[in-house]
Amino acid sequence: MMIPSYDLNKIKFATDETTFKRAVGLYESGKVTEIEELGGYYSAVVLGTKPYRVSISAQHYKHGDCTCYLGQKGTLCKHMVALAMYTVMDGRELTDKDKQLNSQVECNGRREALNQDEIAAVKKSITDAMRYVKPYTGPSRTWFSNQDSLREGCNRLSAIVSALPVNRQAAEILVKLLLRLDKKLCVGGVDDSNGTVGEFMSEIVRILEEFAQIDPKSIEAFKALIGIGNTCFGWEESLIRILDETQI
Repeated sequence: MMIPSYDLNKIKFATDETTFKRAVGLYESGKVTEIEELGGYYSAVVLGTKPYRVSISAQHYKHGDCTCYLGQKGTLCKHMVALAMYTVMDGRELTDKDKQLNSQVECNGRREALNQDEIAAVKKSITDAMRYVKPYTGPSRTWFSNQDSLREGCNRLSAIVSALPVNRQAAEILVKLLLRLDKKLCVGGVDDSNGTVGEFMSEIVRILEEFAQIDPKSIEAFKALIGIGNTCFGWEESLIRILDETQI
């Protein structure tokens, strides 16, 4: 039995929200049928408006084809994603957490402290996610793939940020994350033409502003922004203003 090189998290983070949700609907309603394995590919008949013959690679679920309108244009469709879900879930029921998307950054309001092991785990997960925020150096035909990678990286980071408690420890982690992302944009060769990374950074700033209201001790983390020089779009200004106001 083939084992796919991707998992459900990969599918969630690398698929746009609309396609993912529609694929969940197909998977949960039992529309993925006649699954077969052949030569490194999975194939199936996915029941949509009519039966569609779908094929995806076991190495990368976006590599494949579908007889639907989008699939014939070479575009990732909900039928391909639904088949990918089946390959990793084997027909098992999806939990609410499985279906939860983290494309939006949220402040959960929890206040507990992180122990050293938890801090190390968060930092490692951030480093892993940052690998997807990579520079664009290839020919023009690879630009869309690079932008997909940026979106996946920011989606993975969004899930991490949304799980953090509200305290100075987490605020320090977020400030360092902002500085790392800023460096990638300013001198790291990341092409953020679509604004994916910049928008995510703005969301982190918003979360830190919420931190400051919930736990004023978090504001101490903003001191790391003093004297950092020019940033890519002045994202630090509101945080420094909060810091200045607390020191008056």
